[in-house]
Amino acid sequence: MDDGPEYITQCPIQLWSKFSQKIILSSEEGTLWWHAHSDVNAVRDEGLATGADPNISDSFLINGQPGDLHPCSKSGTFKLTVDHGKTYLLRIINAALQEALFFSIAKHKMTVVGTDGSYTKPLTRDYIIISPGQTFDVILEANQRLNHYYMAARVYSVAPIGNYDNTTTTAIVQYRGYYTSSSPPSLPHFPGYNDTNASVHFTGRLRSLGDAEHPCNVPLSMSTKLIYIISMNTIPCADNSCTGPNGTQFSANKFPSIPKMVYDFTSEYPPLEVLEYNSTVEIVFQGTNLVAGTHHPMHLHGYDFYVVGWGFGNFDKKRDPLRYNLVDPPIQNTIFIPTNGWVAVRFKASNPGVWFMHRHLERHPTWGMDTCS
Repeated sequence: MDDGPEYITQCPIQLWSKFSQKIILSSEEGTLWWHAHSDVNAVRDEGLATGADPNISDSFLINGQPGDLHPCSKSGTFKLTVDHGKTYLLRIINAALQEALFFSIAKHKMTVVGTDGSYTKPLTRDYIIISPGQTFDVILEANQRLNHYYMAARVYSVAPIGNYDNTTTTAIVQYRGYYTSSSPPSLPHFPGYNDTNASVHFTGRLRSLGDAEHPCNVPLSMSTKLIYIISMNTIPCADNSCTGPNGTQFSANKFPSIPKMVYDFTSEYPPLEVLEYNSTVEIVFQGTNLVAGTHHPMHLHGYDFYVVGWGFGNFDKKRDPLRYNLVDPPIQNTIFIPTNGWVAVRFKASNPGVWFMHRHLERHPTWGMDTCS
């Protein structure tokens, strides 16, 4: 199955060549993001050469523009013109390579009605948090007085090691009509950049629509249970010559002294997680505090999954499944693992092929945070 990841399920599409792909949409409704799956080579190579995080970006963008807080793009700031009393559907995609983002619109509430191509029960909030690769369908009611209002996004980051882009990107919601607008427009209020409670207060309240036309077919009897440990680590460099923490190089987990499974470690084709067709699968993603406890956006190609549970601390296989939501869990393909916490997902392995599963921060797969099933 050719679904995009270079050198994993297909060769990269060469310069000036063509590639045709047939996409069959079955149960998807709402917004899906079709995108190339290739590293930004200069940024990737910089990180690999130094062993540290790549340089942070100059700014975030909304529809291609940093916004008028940046003089270089003040004239090109994206503007959304609305009529008072009307309702608008916003399709929000986090196309950033490296960061989860808080997104909000000044003095307006937003109602989430879908995520990752599936409907949700309406969830009204002042802000959303969106991971790289995620999509949200959001209803905006133009119900404030005639004026200009900022819509804005800024980073959510809790990693104690490494830099992050602390800029705020803006666009403008402008009401149609005759009035003198406030200058500058009102900025929305954001949670703190490292407010984990604010992030899970949003993500933990998403629910599937779960009605007669959109039933929740959550697998109840599991034939395969997997647990993946998600963490950062470091590798020593000669003479502490790298620019990662204490002269080391960032990586995924260190190789264990006694591997759980022995195979040809130098083989060109390392082992995959092989699932039986139509098997029911539960995966628990467990975060750790190695090197730097942080959040992890995990993405699985080829499938949507039900997010049946989450929590902080270590997953307890006896206690925590008793609290699973098996009635109306959200259906997603990218999930946010909270800092030093865990998330459990379930799906039916009914789509044959080799599917890439990885952390959806572009620099991290280069450290080894990926696998195939």
